[in-house]
Amino acid sequence: MKRILITGGCGFIGSTFVRLQLNAYPDQEVVNLDKLTYAGNLENLADIASDPRYRFVRGCIADDAFVDDLIAGDRFDAVINFAAESHVDRSLQDSGPFIQTNVVGTQVLLDACRKHQVPRFVQVSTDEVYGSLGPTGFFTEETPLAPNSPYSASKTASDLLVRAYSHSFGFPGLITRCSNNYGPFQFPEKLIPLFISNALQDQALPVYGQGTNVRDWIHVEDHCRGIDAALRRGRLGEVYNFGGREEKTNLEITHLLLSLLNKPASLIRYVADRPGHDLRYAIDCTKAETELGWKPKIPFSTGLRDTIDWYIKRADWVHRIKSGAYLKYYADQYGGRLA
Repeated sequence: MKRILITGGCGFIGSTFVRLQLNAYPDQEVVNLDKLTYAGNLENLADIASDPRYRFVRGCIADDAFVDDLIAGDRFDAVINFAAESHVDRSLQDSGPFIQTNVVGTQVLLDACRKHQVPRFVQVSTDEVYGSLGPTGFFTEETPLAPNSPYSASKTASDLLVRAYSHSFGFPGLITRCSNNYGPFQFPEKLIPLFISNALQDQALPVYGQGTNVRDWIHVEDHCRGIDAALRRGRLGEVYNFGGREEKTNLEITHLLLSLLNKPASLIRYVADRPGHDLRYAIDCTKAETELGWKPKIPFSTGLRDTIDWYIKRADWVHRIKSGAYLKYYADQYGGRLA
């Protein structure tokens, strides 16, 4: 695999995957297509920006003429689609951008890849497409899709497009789904980086409801190794789940972060719960372990400490992120609900 196109490569997971490709494969060439929305940050890849094997292109995956020209002009061996609007809370405020990027954008990519005969297409998705679990059980690749937010509905639609193209046209697509990611460069609207950055400044930590919602956590590097395994060894037309087998309630995460940061529990502020908040996610990743030879390597206790250290050392990065439009969003989302 000589040249690949990565969409959304300036985001949290995408930038980690770009770096993995260049570090793991000396002959790999990477083109990174990113619109640079609020969560896309060129700083995330500043360390490899001058690598001659890497090229950044700014653009939108929903722009069909632009995408067609890009894919027509390069002989890509694969396209890996990370580009997405990804925050549930934002989708509850306005679902429009989620439909445009996640659904229309995927359709545009699929059409261009099909037209120009790209040999492999990986759709990077989420366990949220499966809906909510009760206190027991796990999501498998056979779990029926039952999205409960505009975000997860848009990701479900894009997954089903990939499935339909594979079935109808023999399109060489496959889908990966993962549990909650954490690690360096994550935009500080998600739970772990938000709470780390707030706690470091002695600001309130807004916990939805009573904090009893359960998530399975996977380090972003483990997730990206899984996507790479699916890219190179996965069976076309298949779905692969990646999880960390690290289930925690949101309140457990909150107390753990406060303890590691030596901050008081008085920083916790319970806020009105998110509408339709899924109770529990948990991934069974047996298929990926068996077929791809993949397994998570980074224990949550180690990964969380390393993540905290990363954010402490990069306070300037966080400061630049948490300004302007982000502050307006934060006030709109939590301002009326902080107790």
